[in-house]
Amino acid sequence: MWVCELQFDCYQDTGLAEAEQAVRQLLDALRYNGQIIGREFPTVIHQGWLTSRVVCPEADSLHPRHHSRQVELAVERLHQAGLTSPKVNPRGPDLNSDTTDEAHQPEWQVLYTSYLHTCSPLRCGEHFAPIPLYRIPPVANGDFKQVVKWQEDWEACDQLQMNGSILEHGAVQELSTASSLLSSRGRDLAKRIEYLTKVPTFYYLYRVGGDSLAAEQARPCPGCGGDWRLDAPLHDIFDFFCEPCRLVSNLSWDFKD
Repeated sequence: MWVCELQFDCYQDTGLAEAEQAVRQLLDALRYNGQIIGREFPTVIHQGWLTSRVVCPEADSLHPRHHSRQVELAVERLHQAGLTSPKVNPRGPDLNSDTTDEAHQPEWQVLYTSYLHTCSPLRCGEHFAPIPLYRIPPVANGDFKQVVKWQEDWEACDQLQMNGSILEHGAVQELSTASSLLSSRGRDLAKRIEYLTKVPTFYYLYRVGGDSLAAEQARPCPGCGGDWRLDAPLHDIFDFFCEPCRLVSNLSWDFKD
């Protein structure tokens, strides 16, 4: 990931509220297109310009060739508000972020996230590195808002179950049940991504609890009921892999070494 600064110059008189709204709309459009990551974008105002600091998957993530139609419309609204198109200043790699997957055609990919990760939820199956969403065709309505909202919901459930103070049981059900509302949304998105990219796209089912290690090792695929246990863990996370159902999962964290 890369830390970048966006500078918006004022070329005509404009109100602060109008300028702030135009910048916020652009940042939202960039986020829903996968060009910037996260939800907090510090923005400061100087004499005659505004500057926002963002995190991007790549140094050139903000190049216009990656823009969606929504981003292009947001840039037009900037101009209507009296602001220039943003000047992009890459500041350098973010030392605390995941490394973006190199551009290539993966053999398979997986929808995976957690409350600890701030990156694209689409990961390369071979390298387990995040794939920028703007590299693939838009999932719906010209961008990836549905994917980003699913990711936010997944991470919120993960945070609740990790905190263990409120709504833990319901959160775990959403994360670990193949037919839950959260999983159904995610699996539908995975199917859509596979259709658009022609790359097998799997969905990750979180697993915690269970009666015993032996019972966990014998756990069948929740989709087809078949044997889906791997001989060895994949990426130190996935112990189960069902190609027909496009599902991966872990041995319950209660019994993992």
